[in-house]
Amino acid sequence: MNAADTSWILTATALVLLMTLPGLALFYAGLVQSKNILSVLMQCMAVACAASVLWFAIGYTIAFSDGNGWTGGLSKMFLAGIDRESLSGTLPESLFAMFQMTFAVITPALMIGAFVERIKFGAVMMICSLWLVIVYAPVTHWVWGGGWLAERGIIDFAGGIVVHVTAGVSAAVIAIMLGARKGFPEKITPPHAPWMVMVGASLLWVGWFGFNGGSAVAADQNAAMAMIATHLSAATASLVWLVIEKVRFGKPSLVGFVTGTIAGLATITPASGSVGPLGGVLLGLAGGIVCYYAVELIKLRMRIDDSLDVLAVHGVGGATGTLLVPFVASIGYGGTGLAAGVTMGNQFLTQLIGVAVVAFWSAVATIVIVLITKAVIGLRVTDLEEIEGLDYSSHGETGYRQ
Repeated sequence: MNAADTSWILTATALVLLMTLPGLALFYAGLVQSKNILSVLMQCMAVACAASVLWFAIGYTIAFSDGNGWTGGLSKMFLAGIDRESLSGTLPESLFAMFQMTFAVITPALMIGAFVERIKFGAVMMICSLWLVIVYAPVTHWVWGGGWLAERGIIDFAGGIVVHVTAGVSAAVIAIMLGARKGFPEKITPPHAPWMVMVGASLLWVGWFGFNGGSAVAADQNAAMAMIATHLSAATASLVWLVIEKVRFGKPSLVGFVTGTIAGLATITPASGSVGPLGGVLLGLAGGIVCYYAVELIKLRMRIDDSLDVLAVHGVGGATGTLLVPFVASIGYGGTGLAAGVTMGNQFLTQLIGVAVVAFWSAVATIVIVLITKAVIGLRVTDLEEIEGLDYSSHGETGYRQ
C-alpha cells in the first residue's frame, strides 16, 4: 500500500460522491418547476442509496472480478474476500471498490434529468437498479475491468464511454418511451431556481477533480495534469456557451453558462489522462460548440423531451471527447501521445467501435428494462398528478411554503 496514493483516492472518493450528493441533485432540482423540486432531490438520493447497495452486492464483481471479455465473475459478490489487507494496486481494495462505487452512484443518477416531472417514483428506482446491473457494470468491465474493449486499447480515462455515453443514450431512450411532459415544448416553464442550478454546477465542477484526477488511481503527475486539463475544458466550454448566447439572443443566461460548464467537463472526461492544458482548451471549445447545437437538435428539432439535456450534454459530450482523443493527445505540452505503433486512424477506429457498441447495447438493454418496468409497475403518473406536481402527489410534501 502506498500512503500518498491512498490519501488522494480517499479524498477523490469523497469528491465524486459530492458530485451526486448534493451537486447533481441541486443542479437538476433548480432546473425543474417548483412543484417538482423535492421529487428530483428524492430520486437522486434514493438512486444513490440503491446503487451503493447493488454495487456491494453484485455490481463490483461484474465489473472488476476475473471473468471473460464480456463480464466479470461472481467471486466478489457482497465484496467477498476483500478484507483490511486486500490490495488493488497500491490501494486498499476496499477503497478502490468504494471509489468505483461513487461512479456507479452518479451514472444512473445522471439519467434522472431526462424524465423528470412525469415519471413514477417506483419506476425510477426499478429502471435505475436494473440498469446498473445490466448496462453499467458490464460496460465498466469491458473498458476498465480488462474486458474486450480494454484488450483493443480503448482510451477512456475517466468515463466518457462508461459514464456519459451509457447514461446519455439510455436517458434519451427512457424519455422517448415515457413520452413528453404535458405542453412540451411550447408550454414548459423555465427553470424555477437558476441560482440553485449554478450552485449544483459549481459542486459538480469541484467534484470532477476527484472524478478525473482520481482516475489516475495514484497521487502522481497524471492526476495533476488531468486536473488542470479538466479545469481548462470546463472554463473554455462555459465561455463558448456564453458567447453563442450573447450573439444569438443578446443576453447570456446563467443556466446556459453553467450548462456549458457541464458540457466541457463531460467532453474532457475520457481524454483527461491523455492531453495537456492546450488539449483541455481545445476539447472545451469543441464540447461547448457541439453540445450547444445538440441541445437544439434533440429538443427543438427532434422534439425529444430529454428534459434536462442528458443526451445532448453528457452523451454527446462524452462521445465527442472519446472520438477526439487520438487527435489531441499529442497537441501541446503534457499530452501522452498514443501507444507505440498505434496510428491516429487505428486509435480512432477503436474509439468509434467503443462508442457505437456501447451506445447500441445501452439502447437495446434500456428498451427491455423499460418494457419490464412498464409491465410490472407502470411508468407514468396520471395527468392530474403531473399537473399537481410530483412533490405532493408522489411524496406528500412541498418544497416551498406559500
